[in-house]
Amino acid sequence: DRDVTGVQTCALPISGHWETYLYSQGTSVAGQSLRAQAGIEINYGADVNTQLSVSLPLNPNPGAGGMGVVWAPLGGGVKYRFLQEDADGWRPQVGLFPQVFIPVGPLNHGASVTELLPIWVQKSLGLWTTFGGAGYTFNPGTANRNYVIYGWALQRLIAGKLSAGAEVFGQTRDRDDDRAATAVGFAAQYDFNRLWHIVGSVNTGVVAASQSDQFAYNIALKWTP
Repeated sequence: DRDVTGVQTCALPISGHWETYLYSQGTSVAGQSLRAQAGIEINYGADVNTQLSVSLPLNPNPGAGGMGVVWAPLGGGVKYRFLQEDADGWRPQVGLFPQVFIPVGPLNHGASVTELLPIWVQKSLGLWTTFGGAGYTFNPGTANRNYVIYGWALQRLIAGKLSAGAEVFGQTRDRDDDRAATAVGFAAQYDFNRLWHIVGSVNTGVVAASQSDQFAYNIALKWTP
């Protein structure tokens, strides 16, 4: 499971079940028009604490994306939850989610394959859920820098089928000539039924927005058979 934000949760698909996102996302950077992408992400619950993930592009030249978009055009990873939440106490869920992101299309010519090694934490208290974490990204290439990503979110179940929340996330600089950047956003999910859901988010840069995302959106149809 994931929230359509810049911050990951520790939730996983039910063991032996699939979770699919048919998504559209885009970002607008200073001096450039909105760049839209489309793709599909497939997650599988390998066991109660393990998720296998792959993301595939549906457009052949998806562009470079941005800090505020959720899905890599082409990538994959394994989420492993090594600590279970204590429903009656304060112990949170804690998990690792190493991922590989592979550049796709002419707009990404010369871009490097990157690897992310993050740790995520999640805790639910009644109608509220809070989650967040940080990770280290290996970003090889001339003038590139390895960098840290981080974020935290707070979400509330508003009605039986609707949940919404806010987040803050960012990263240290990923190139020698860049600055660290931070963004804030809003996300929501509506459950039509057990199988079908709509999820989405919008966010905007608040620190170094002129070089990162001035605006980004993510929206997906989620199928959980």
